Amino acid sequence: MRIKRTASEITLIIIMLCVTLVSSNINWGSERWKGIIEVDAKGYYAYLPAIFIYHDLNFGFFDKIEKEKYFDQNLYYDYRAYADGKTITKYYAGTAVAEMPFFLIAHALSSLMHYDSDGYSRLYPIFINIAALFYLFIGLLFLNRTFSGFGVKEWIKSLVLFAAVFGTNLFYYTVGEPGMSHIYSFAFIAAFFYYSRLYFTSFNRSYIIIVAMLLGMIVLIRPVNGLILFIWPFAAGDFSTLKRGFLNLVSHKLHLAGGILIFIAVCTIQLVIYKISTGKFFVYSYTGEGFDFMNPHFVETLFSYKKGLFLYTPLYLLSFIGLFYFWRNSRFSVFSWLGFFILLTYILSSWSNWYYGGSFSSRVFVEYIPLFMILLAMGLQHTEGKIPRILFVVSIVLLTLLCQIQTYQYRYNQIHWSEMNKEKYWDVFLRIDKL
Repeated sequence: MRIKRTASEITLIIIMLCVTLVSSNINWGSERWKGIIEVDAKGYYAYLPAIFIYHDLNFGFFDKIEKEKYFDQNLYYDYRAYADGKTITKYYAGTAVAEMPFFLIAHALSSLMHYDSDGYSRLYPIFINIAALFYLFIGLLFLNRTFSGFGVKEWIKSLVLFAAVFGTNLFYYTVGEPGMSHIYSFAFIAAFFYYSRLYFTSFNRSYIIIVAMLLGMIVLIRPVNGLILFIWPFAAGDFSTLKRGFLNLVSHKLHLAGGILIFIAVCTIQLVIYKISTGKFFVYSYTGEGFDFMNPHFVETLFSYKKGLFLYTPLYLLSFIGLFYFWRNSRFSVFSWLGFFILLTYILSSWSNWYYGGSFSSRVFVEYIPLFMILLAMGLQHTEGKIPRILFVVSIVLLTLLCQIQTYQYRYNQIHWSEMNKEKYWDVFLRIDKL
C-alpha cells in the first residue's frame, strides 16, 4: 500500500536530507568531529561519560580528557563549577538526558569498532550531531502538525518550514553547535505547544500527562524555559476556553496530581545528581551570574549590532505581521502572544550576560521559533491580494537568504561571536568576498 505524502511532509524530508548532508560534510570528516562538542556543550554532555563510563559526578576525569588526551588550545573549555568544595558542571542535565540514547549507541558501537570507549572518541561527537538532527526533525514534525491544526495551506506550511530552518539561527544550532541545549528545547517546546493546543481544543485529560512530562523536560534542559507555560492563553485562543481548560484540570484531580508528580519526577533528576555530587539537593552552579531585573537589556537584545535578534535573524520580526490576522479575529490571542513575548524578552534580557556569550544572533530565542512561525504562517495565509502575498513570499525568501549569508559569515568569523558593532556590521554586510 502506497503512502501518499503531503507537500509539507515531502518538504520536511528534503529539509532533513539537506541538513544531514551539510552536517556530515562539515562535521564528520577528518578531524572536524572534535569540534562538534565545544564550549557550553561540553558541560551539558559531561554528565553522560561521568555516569556511564567514569562513575564520577565530580568530573575527576576532566584533566585526563580535556588537558591531555584530547587537548586542543582552540577547543579547550573548563565547564566545571564548585559548590561546598565539590566539583560539578555548571550546566543542567536535561540536554544530556535528551542525548542519552544516542550516547549509548555511540558507546556500544565504539566498542564494536575498536574506538576508545572513553566518551570522547570519534563516534561520540558524531552521534551527538545525529541527536541534534533527530530533535530538529521532531520539532519540525510537531510544528507542521500545529500548522495543520490552524488550517494552514500545504504550500504555506512548506515555505514556512523551510524558512524556520534556513531563515533563522535554528540551522546554525543544528549544524554549527549541535551540542548546545537550544535544538533540544526547540523540539520539546514544539511538542509542548502542540499538545497544549490539543488539550484546549478537546479537553481530553490524557493530554495533561503528556504536557506535564514535556514541561518537565523543558525545565530540566533550561529552567528559565519554564516560562513557556505562559503561552497557554495563546494556545487556548480565548478567555472562555482558557477558563474551561483550568476548570477541567481542577475537576480531574487524579490526572492533575499525576501530571504534577511526573513534572516533579523529571525535574528531580537534577536534584538527585546534585545530591550525589555535593550532598545537597539544591545548588546554584552559575556563580557570579544571575538575573538583574532592574537592568534589562530589552532593546539591545532585539536590535543591537552586538547580538540583536531582529538584526541578525530578521525573519523573527517579519513574523509579527501575523498579529494583524489575529487582531481581526482574536484580540485575546494578540495580547496573550505579545504578553508572552514581552515577558520572555524581559526575563532573558535581564541575565547578567544578556548577549549570552559567543552566539549567532540571540541564541536563547531558538527554542521559541515555533511560536514565531505560527504567526508567519497565519500572516501569509491571510494576506489579501495577489501583490501583497507575492511581496510577503519574496520577503521571506530574501530574509532567508540574508540569514544564510550571515550564518556563513559567522562561521568564518566575519561576524564576530561577541564583539560586533555598527562599523563592523556594515563593513561586512552581504560580503562573502572578504572571507
